[in-house]
Amino acid sequence: MEYRSSASFLGLPLVHIATGAFTDGRYRRGVATAWFAVGDIAVGVFFACGGVALGGISLGGAALGLLSIGGFALGLLAVGGLGFGIVALGGAAFAWYAAIGGLAVAYNYAIGGVALAQTVIAPSSSQSLPLSSIPHAPFHWSDALLLVVLAGALLVVALSVQARRKE
Repeated sequence: MEYRSSASFLGLPLVHIATGAFTDGRYRRGVATAWFAVGDIAVGVFFACGGVALGGISLGGAALGLLSIGGFALGLLAVGGLGFGIVALGGAAFAWYAAIGGLAVAYNYAIGGVALAQTVIAPSSSQSLPLSSIPHAPFHWSDALLLVVLAGALLVVALSVQARRKE
């Protein structure tokens, strides 16, 4: 099944939903490329959901994006069974700034069963995890520039995937 919205912006459809199907006895994966994409493989500039998802907000078995949620999550904020990011939460969380999980490994802050970082935050036995004890970094304009660059890169990837599929 495939649905592609007739509305588009910057050459990409707003919505693309593509599921796999059997063709000539073989399974053909559904590849969705749009601003909001859902499919076996989904590349969405704003949102992607699928077995493999690449997008700003991505949900999937393997999720890559700014906010990634999935079994394997890679992103600025990664939430999943195995998470890699600036901030990561999961069964095994590996992060640069803060990691929270059963195994939490980070450069700055870690909270978890096995926590490794410069600063390990451990709750007292009667309290829940003290998330408020992680200091917040101040906002810098370079952070906003990084987000704009990453969004532009996602747009370029989505456009190149769509161009290759048309060939």
